[in-house]
Amino acid sequence: MILGIIGAVIVILIVIVILWSITAYNNFVRTDALAQEGWSGVDVQLKRRYDLIPNLVAVVKQYAIHEKETLERVISMRSISAGATDINQIAKAEAGLTQALKTLFAVAENYPELKANQNFLALQKDLGDIEHEIQLSRRYYNGAVRNYNILVDVFPSNIIAKFASFQKRPYFEMEEIERQAPKVQF
Repeated sequence: MILGIIGAVIVILIVIVILWSITAYNNFVRTDALAQEGWSGVDVQLKRRYDLIPNLVAVVKQYAIHEKETLERVISMRSISAGATDINQIAKAEAGLTQALKTLFAVAENYPELKANQNFLALQKDLGDIEHEIQLSRRYYNGAVRNYNILVDVFPSNIIAKFASFQKRPYFEMEEIERQAPKVQF
C-alpha cells in the first residue's frame, strides 16, 4: 500500500515536471516569436527610411551643390546601414546614419529657399514620422527581448533554455553618437 502511494506520488511529480517543461518551452517559443515580430517592425521602418533618403538627398542636391561632403556622407551611411547584418552592426550603422541626417538638416537651415520647398518639407515630415515609428518599433522590440532574456536567465526556466539552446538576444540600443547634436562646419 505504501509502495502504491509512493509510486502514485512519483508519477504525479513526473507528470507535473513534464507539464511544466512543455509550458516553459512554449513560453520560450512565444516570447521568441514576439522578439522576432518586434525586429520585423524595426526592419520595416528602417527600410522605409532607406527608401526615403535618396529622394531627400536629390532635393537637397538641387539647392546645396557645394555641400557635397555632407550629401556623400548621408549616402555612404545609408549604404552601410542597409548592408549591416546583425543587430549590433545595424545599431552602430543607424547611429551614424542618424547623425549624418541631422547634419544634413542642419545644413539645410542655411538655404531658405530649400526650407520653403514643398518636396523638401514633405520629405522632412515623412522622415520625422519614420524616425518616430523606428523609435516605437525599437521600444517594442527591446521590450520583447527583455521578456525573452528574463526567461533565459531566471530559474527554473533557464534549465529549459540550456536544454533547448535558447540564447539571449541583443537589444537594439541607441549609440552614444546618436544622442549628440550634429556638428556643422562651413
